[in-house]
Amino acid sequence: MSADDDARVIELAGKIFDLARNGDAAGLASYVDAGVPVNLTNERGDTLLMLAAYYGHSDAVAVLLERGADANGPEDAGATPLAGAVFKGDEKVVRLLLAAGADPDAGNPSARDSATMFERTELLKFFSPS
Repeated sequence: MSADDDARVIELAGKIFDLARNGDAAGLASYVDAGVPVNLTNERGDTLLMLAAYYGHSDAVAVLLERGADANGPEDAGATPLAGAVFKGDEKVVRLLLAAGADPDAGNPSARDSATMFERTELLKFFSPS
């Protein structure tokens, strides 16, 4: 692959991560259905799901989960999509992730720890007892 090809791939990947940040569920579905790995990570280890969950885009989260995204896949610092959704206080995304098998005790900090740390204790009711 040439340097120009590498630059185009990096540019395309950036656009796909922007789709996740901006909640473009249809765009994400199109790219994943066309062969983009659903668990693609960026330079920080963020997955498409992590970004969609963190930014509170429930439709994008649902599309990615339906296509097999890892609900527990941590980013490089150790946080999971569920911890990101808890940090933001997004109940709808929290419910979607839990329904897909997200573990509230996975990651560092875990979603359970994040709920306490960031005073989102109203979300603890969605986690089964540890």
